Amino acid sequence: MPRDIQPSRHRSVRYLLLTIGWLSVALGVIGIFLPVLPTTPFLLLAAACFVRSSRRFYLWLVTHPRLGPWIRDYLEGQGIPLKGKVYALVLMWVSISFSCYLVPMLWARVFMLSSAVLVSLYILKQKTLPNP
Repeated sequence: MPRDIQPSRHRSVRYLLLTIGWLSVALGVIGIFLPVLPTTPFLLLAAACFVRSSRRFYLWLVTHPRLGPWIRDYLEGQGIPLKGKVYALVLMWVSISFSCYLVPMLWARVFMLSSAVLVSLYILKQKTLPNP
């Protein structure tokens, strides 16, 4: 667990983070089996929630034999698997394109496309791990 991140002192915030964390774990596990639901972003969100709410659950997640490898490489700065990059980019651009088709407001389309470009650049700049 990162030493510089302290759990929240507010009980209600910790419970909210735990709830979001466990919901994210559940969605991440479902994403392993459903190709339209991404796994890694949900597990990263869960890790972020757990690091601020429960040391025990954070350590459980990052050392879990099945779920841990999905996020450990990213958290340790080692990169993202090529398959994960391609999957994330394709799914994001398909959903953004569909959203732009449905939303008639120009400013909303510009915002969505700008966000997609920035996220794409971020993903592409990350180190690439070979597929297992």
